Amino acid sequence: MQLIWLRSDLRIDDNSALSAACARGPTIALWIASPGQWLEHDDAPCKVDFWLRNLRELRHSLEQLNIPLLIRKTATWQQVPHVLLEVCREHQVEAVHWNEEYGINEQRRDEAAQALLDQSAVSTSTYLDQLLLRPGTVLTRSGHYFQVFGQFKRACLERLHHGLPALAHKVNAQAPLAIANDPIPHQIEGFEAPPLTLREHWPAGEAEAQRRLAAFIEDVVEDYPQLRDLPAEPGTSQLSPYLAAGVISPRQCLHAALSANRGELDSGSSGVQTWINELLWREFYKHILVGYPQVSRHRPFRAHTEALPWRDAPEDLKAWQEGRTGFPLIDAAMRQLLETGWMHNRLRMIVAMFLSKNLLIDWRQGERYFMRHLIDGDLAANNGGWQWSASTGTDSVPYFRIFNPVTQSQRFDPKGRFIRHWLPQLKGLDEKTIHLPVKSADLFATHSYQSPIVDLASSRQRALEAFKGLAGWQDQRAVS
Repeated sequence: MQLIWLRSDLRIDDNSALSAACARGPTIALWIASPGQWLEHDDAPCKVDFWLRNLRELRHSLEQLNIPLLIRKTATWQQVPHVLLEVCREHQVEAVHWNEEYGINEQRRDEAAQALLDQSAVSTSTYLDQLLLRPGTVLTRSGHYFQVFGQFKRACLERLHHGLPALAHKVNAQAPLAIANDPIPHQIEGFEAPPLTLREHWPAGEAEAQRRLAAFIEDVVEDYPQLRDLPAEPGTSQLSPYLAAGVISPRQCLHAALSANRGELDSGSSGVQTWINELLWREFYKHILVGYPQVSRHRPFRAHTEALPWRDAPEDLKAWQEGRTGFPLIDAAMRQLLETGWMHNRLRMIVAMFLSKNLLIDWRQGERYFMRHLIDGDLAANNGGWQWSASTGTDSVPYFRIFNPVTQSQRFDPKGRFIRHWLPQLKGLDEKTIHLPVKSADLFATHSYQSPIVDLASSRQRALEAFKGLAGWQDQRAVS
């Protein structure tokens, strides 16, 4: 008997571990809930709900293949190896298969599982599945992990030119087994169910993920370079939750993109090239997680930025969290996060820079808040994005480049369509006023919108002085 241990790979098609297990013999599947661990990792309730909903879809697909799905529960990952062994003994499992995950806790869990199973004469096999290229195989000439995305991208494209990662073999139905499916919980204690509207925004299942991918490639990708920065437009793939949960694979995304571009990686359609670039950013941050494990420990990539004099400003933090900063684009973005479990990528950068620079609040406060609300919450991407914006990370934005939320609003939401959708009290304002209502508010204003909680010019100067005061900026030109 073979066992596939499912984690962030909730799909049938192009599932490396599932394909390998089924090729070896009769297979059963196992998924383990670890709510205590998820709480430690700040996983969002909407993300846990998304896992459960996708598990139910996956169970139907597994039933068509006569593969039973077992469900087990542990408090944390420390108990996982023993649960695996119990299942192996109960069902006379000879080999356990799983797809690799990245991060310190994930790697420790998997190493402990491998050691215990090996001691118990159960073989283990692990597979590259979450990435196009395995961490440790894309290195500098001196044998180190890349720290700059542009250099990493060139190395990846060179590798991919020599051969694309193949899709896993299709899984065929096996003979029925006398093992019943376990019930899938509708909710996990400690993670409340999200609103129905959020669930409707993110339907579960491989079919939905593939539908989104096909629609994006067919209808959007050609204009992606222009549309991807406009939050009022449906200009992105909105596949990130499906990638994070493994409902679709990066290989499937890459193959679909190349199929639409006559197999070209870095020529042809500029839209396809730009989207492949985004897939490689996702890849980059996963590699950083492995190569520089301090980022898994809530540490900045640039060690000297640990000395930044962050402000303890709970009221400002709360105003940012609740979308009450007085800057419409910031507030609209935070409302989008709270209502949909997702935020447009351009807005993630803007709100992160506002918190870490204009409010001078520790980026880790924002990183944690995002993880607690994002349906696509992913440690590598979230940490990488926050450290990029806060100028504490690898390949980070220079500390003296600070986005102005008003000019960003004027540039990327010029007609105020995104703002009006999420801040209906500002619907009546004209296209000029809506980006900073307080400037032209009068006694007869029809909106009730608060004044900005911070002055952009003086807060920018405060941030510049805080960063300039640190040693270690020799590699960044100190100009404002």
